[in-house]
Amino acid sequence: MKIKQISLAVAFAAAVVPALSLNTTAHANSTNTIVSTTPMTNTSYVRKSATGWTYNLGGTASNMTFGKKTHYLKNYPNTTWHATQKRYIVKKNGVKYLYYYVTNGRGTASGWIWHGYLTPKSYAHTNTVSSSTTGNGSYASILSAAKSQLGKPYVYGGNGPSAFDCSGFTKYVFSKALGQTLPRTAQQQYDSYTHVSAANAQPGDLIFFGTSTANITHCGIYLGNNQMIDAQLRGVITEATNVSWWHTVGYSRPATLS
Repeated sequence: MKIKQISLAVAFAAAVVPALSLNTTAHANSTNTIVSTTPMTNTSYVRKSATGWTYNLGGTASNMTFGKKTHYLKNYPNTTWHATQKRYIVKKNGVKYLYYYVTNGRGTASGWIWHGYLTPKSYAHTNTVSSSTTGNGSYASILSAAKSQLGKPYVYGGNGPSAFDCSGFTKYVFSKALGQTLPRTAQQQYDSYTHVSAANAQPGDLIFFGTSTANITHCGIYLGNNQMIDAQLRGVITEATNVSWWHTVGYSRPATLS
């Protein structure tokens, strides 16, 4: 009788243990779900490697779908991607992933991409001389020197005259037009001179972009009426400042201009 009772107990335990295991083991989801989608400060990224695609994301929050692949990072070796939204997604494997909605500088390529394919854009320069002077002269001379470089290509660390990066361009223009020495980096150019408000900004002032006053990532020469001339990935161009991919941080006045 005791042997029979023990056998029944063993059989019961054998049936119960798997059932308990089924209740405590994590399972893959049947759908991709969106946890949250929020705006973010316009942040510049470049590809971490040649791997990765942007996607069109569709469906609903509870049943999100990965649509068509839109842009292969291998084809964008030098592109700056501007992230303006972030989205947390729990995929069918049960793991949470962070995606960014990114757009290139010209607005011709966009989509959602896994954040691990990107790395923050660095604006460190090979020449970090921080000497500076103040200047006097005419806005006409600044404008003339700047426009004479229109169409020149962008090269990271470029000081001119054949190619420029953003702060290399502003430094070159002020040197040619006024004989004035600006610091080398955009951050130094912001930090070194009197700041002016957007309402008081004048043509010939410098305009700065980035995530904060401590993280300046781009600069140009303000022309007034929400326009600037700057060196960016398309080279030296005249463009609008009040667009979604530029986050204006402030203005500085290196020189008193007539």
